[in-house]
Amino acid sequence: MASTGDGRPTGGELSVAISNRMVQLLRQYTGRGPTKARTTIGRDHVLIMLRDALTRGERTLVEAGYADEVMITRRRFQEVMRPEASRMVEELTGRAVIGFMSDNHANPDLGVEVFILEPDGQAIELEEGESTDEG
Repeated sequence: MASTGDGRPTGGELSVAISNRMVQLLRQYTGRGPTKARTTIGRDHVLIMLRDALTRGERTLVEAGYADEVMITRRRFQEVMRPEASRMVEELTGRAVIGFMSDNHANPDLGVEVFILEPDGQAIELEEGESTDEG
């Protein structure tokens, strides 16, 4: 397993480690973790896509027409777990998290966790397709 000098995983191992830890966190907070998680790490972000994350009870409520209420409850879980989730990403990546956004979709059962990382000190140049508001 590749790692940094301080023992943190890198590359694909880092993505897997983040996915596994996020599934564990969700299980801890909601009683059930998603069955699928995929992490993509970019220059300044970590994106975790989740599938099949709702509990049996939440799925029952969605099927009965209460998807909005389930999504509100999910947002509350995400607010409560924000500090621990951000710490986890910081520990694994070695970079500060400066923003965290999270949302779920009821049907199909999808979720996303997005962490914005503090710039790593390297000069950041705009890539094709990026824009800036600076004049």
